[in-house]
Amino acid sequence: MGLVGVVAAVAVGGAGCASPNHAGGPGIVTNGAYVQQPASTGQTTVGYLDIRNNGSADELISVSTSVGGVVELRGPVTKGVSPVVMHTVKDIPIAADSTTQLIPNSFHLLITDPGAMHDGKDIYLKLTFAHAGTMTVIALVTNPQNGGASYFLG
Repeated sequence: MGLVGVVAAVAVGGAGCASPNHAGGPGIVTNGAYVQQPASTGQTTVGYLDIRNNGSADELISVSTSVGGVVELRGPVTKGVSPVVMHTVKDIPIAADSTTQLIPNSFHLLITDPGAMHDGKDIYLKLTFAHAGTMTVIALVTNPQNGGASYFLG
């Protein structure tokens, strides 16, 4: 099993957060969060994760990181068309009773001007949902060029 399967995203409780979750419990559960290490500090990078929604439909409306920068929610202009053209979206739909994957050729996070990130170290992503509130997850920083996890590597 690669790092993506091993990295566990941890929900941190707090005001406005979804209730404590586990794979079969109510609410939002995340898994496999990671951010690719940028070529140098301040350069744009991307973030991916799986979001399991065990409740009603919701939307991911914003994300921030523990290393700063601006996080844009990105998605394809038209689904199922090649080549895939991305644009910034106001939210990412999280369907009821399903898993939404934030992956390279679909919805994902674009992180501009972040602070220092180092391969193998964790950062925090603060996810805000329209209905479930805010939760913080741990994301592993990876460098696919030296064997770190990528969504396509196992």
